[in-house]
Amino acid sequence: MTIPLWWQNGVIYQIYPKSFQDTTGSGTGDLRGVTQHLDYLQRLGVDAIWLTPFYISPQVDNGYDVANYTAIDPTYGTLDDFDELVAQAKARGIRIILDMVFNHTSTQHAWFAKR
Repeated sequence: MTIPLWWQNGVIYQIYPKSFQDTTGSGTGDLRGVTQHLDYLQRLGVDAIWLTPFYISPQVDNGYDVANYTAIDPTYGTLDDFDELVAQAKARGIRIILDMVFNHTSTQHAWFAKR
């Protein structure tokens, strides 16, 4: 008998950080806001969180126009905030899936600047 992979029957909860939970009073959600709700998500039975883009972006397309896939937009927090989210999620048995939408790359990305 084949054991199904976790994602075949897993509960995946998509989070758009920009509108999920604001912890700074800026009016924009952030990574710390996601971390603060991990206990709630665990109680819901979530197996994985699918995070939509929180990378550097000119925000023409609500963050999907990524200008740098290797840096976190300061609006959403820092690399330390992301590392804490991953660590806290792992401690609760929750996986993190990152939304990498390469077909929406910003014209401000280095790929467009190189000739």
